[in-house]
Amino acid sequence: MAAPILSYEGLGLVQGAGWLFQDLDIFIGERDRLALIGRNGAGKTTLLRLIAGSIEPDKGRRSIVPGTRVVTLEQDPDVSAFATLRDFALKGPDAPPAHEVEAIADQIGIDLSREAATSSGGERRRAAICRALASEPDILLLDEPTNHLDIAAIDWLEDWLKRYTGAFVVISHDRTFLTRLTRQTLWLDRGSLRRNEIGFGGFEAWMEKVYAEEARAADKLDAKLKLEAHWLERGVTARRKRNQGRLAKLYEMRAARASMIGPQGTAKLAVVNDDVKTKSVIVAENVTKRFGERTIIRDFSLRIQRGDRIGLVGGNGTGKTTLLKLLTGELAPDEGSVIRAKTLDGIVIDQQRKLMSPEKRVRDVLAEGGDWIEVRGIKKHIQGYLKEFLFDPKLADARVGTLSGGERSRLLLAREFARESNLLVLDEPTNDLDLETLDLLQEVIADYAGTVLIVSHDRDFLDKTVTVTLGLDGSGRVDIVAGGYEDWEKQRRQPNAAPKKAAPKAEAAPPPPPKAAKLSYKDQRDFDLLPKRIEELETAITRDEAALADPDLYAKNPTRFAALMAAIEKARAEKDAAEERWLELAEMAEEMGR
Repeated sequence: MAAPILSYEGLGLVQGAGWLFQDLDIFIGERDRLALIGRNGAGKTTLLRLIAGSIEPDKGRRSIVPGTRVVTLEQDPDVSAFATLRDFALKGPDAPPAHEVEAIADQIGIDLSREAATSSGGERRRAAICRALASEPDILLLDEPTNHLDIAAIDWLEDWLKRYTGAFVVISHDRTFLTRLTRQTLWLDRGSLRRNEIGFGGFEAWMEKVYAEEARAADKLDAKLKLEAHWLERGVTARRKRNQGRLAKLYEMRAARASMIGPQGTAKLAVVNDDVKTKSVIVAENVTKRFGERTIIRDFSLRIQRGDRIGLVGGNGTGKTTLLKLLTGELAPDEGSVIRAKTLDGIVIDQQRKLMSPEKRVRDVLAEGGDWIEVRGIKKHIQGYLKEFLFDPKLADARVGTLSGGERSRLLLAREFARESNLLVLDEPTNDLDLETLDLLQEVIADYAGTVLIVSHDRDFLDKTVTVTLGLDGSGRVDIVAGGYEDWEKQRRQPNAAPKKAAPKAEAAPPPPPKAAKLSYKDQRDFDLLPKRIEELETAITRDEAALADPDLYAKNPTRFAALMAAIEKARAEKDAAEERWLELAEMAEEMGR
C-alpha cells in the first residue's frame, strides 16, 4: 500500500466532561474514496474538522505531505459577511481562480450574483461547491454534500467526483450517493474508529458481522453486557428483517396502485368503483397553475387514497412546492379542482428544528416539561419514548442546544409523530439524519395508518417508502408512476421504448435444481402459529403500556411500575424474535413455490 498523504496517530478530543473519542488512528491515501459513517452525535463533523486541521486535538499527532491542499465543503456555509455569493466563493488569499469558479457555477446552475443575505440553502450550498471544487484540492472533505441539492445537481456532483483524481472523505445520509462513489469506509462507533477497504455498498454486512462477533464475546461477560450486545445485534439486524417484510408489503401496494394508473401516467378517475371513492382523501382533476406567463402545473389529475405514500421529485424550480401546496390547500388552482376529505387532519414536518429554542430541554419539547407524553392517544413515559427514537433516556434533561443537527431533526420527528393525524407532509425529512435514524423513519412511515406526502431528493429513501412518484421536469407536466424514484427514472430513460423483439431461440437451459417439497413439521407449525403469538404479544404490550399511563403509578406502587417495564421489555424482545423467525420461514416458503 502506498504511503498516506495525511494521517493522525493517537487522536483524542475532550468534549464536555469526557473524551468524545481517543486513540484514533487515521490515514488517507492519494486516491481514497472514504465514507465516514456514524450515528448522529458520534462526532463525524468534529472528526472531519480535525482532519482538516481547523481545530486542535487534545492529543495525537497529525502528519501531512508538504504541499497537500485540504479543502472542506461545510454542511452549513456561512455567507453572512459577504454581499454576493460570488464574493463568498472568491474570498480570502487562497481563493480559487475566478474563471474556474464561474465555469463550475454555469455547470451546476447557480447565479453567483445573487445577494448572499437572501439566498436559499440550495444556492449557498452550490456556491460553496463552486469554491471547493475550483480550489483543486488534493483531499476533499465533504459534510453532507447533497443537502439542499436537487437531483440534477446531485447527479452532476457524482459525475465530477467520479472523474476527480484526488482523495475525498464524505459524510452523507444519501445511500445511493455513498454506494456509487466510495471504495473505503471509516466507521465511528462508540468512541472508536474502524476502517475497512470496502465501499458503503458492503458496510451493512460488515456492521452486522462486527455486532454479531461482539454479541458472541459478550456471552462470557455479565448480564448487563449481554443485554447491551443483544440490543446491538437485534436493534440493527432485527429491524432490517422487519423492513424486508415491509418492503414486500410496499411492493404489493405499488402493484395495486399501478392497476389504477393509465398508460399515459394519469389516474383513472372516471372508472373507479364506489369502494375506492370512499377511500379517497385528495382528488385533483384537470388542475392547472400558472405564475405570470409560465405554466407550473398543467392538466394534472390524481386520486390519492388513504394509506398512499406519495413522493414528489424533480429539480429545484420545477414546481414540487407548488404541487404540494395545491394538494394540501395552501394554493388554489387556476383551472380544475382539488377536493380534500373533510376529515383530513395533517401535520407538516420540515426544517422546523431551527425554531426549537436551544435553551429548552428535551422533555420541554416533547412533554411540556413533564414525564409523560401522549402518543396518538396512548400515554407513554418520556424515557421509554426516547428509546423508541434511538435516544439515550438520560437525554431527557439535556438542552436542545447541546444536540447535533441530526439529533434535533430526530427530536422533531419524535414530537410530530406523537400527534394524532391522518396526513403527514414531509419536506426533505432525511436532511442531517444518520443511517440508523433513516431506517427508523422508514419503519415509522410504513406503520403510519394515514396518507403521506414526501418531498425529497434522497433516491434510496424514496425507493423504500413511496407507493406513487410524482415526477416534475419544469414543463408543467407531472409524471405519475407507481413505484419509487428508480421507477420514475426508468420511465424517463425509455419514455417511448418500442416493444422488445423476440430473442432468437437458444439451446434449452438445464432445469433448475429441485426445490424442497415443503417445510418441515416444526417449521410449518411455527409458520402457522407465530402470527397469532405476535398478536398476543402486541396485545400484552398495549395492555401494559396502558397500565403504565397512570401518572400516579410510580409513586403508589414502584414495584408494579418496575414489573410492568420489565414485562414490556421482555414482550418486545420476544415479539422481535417471533417476527424475525416468521419472516425467515416466509422466505423459505416463497422459495419452495408456495
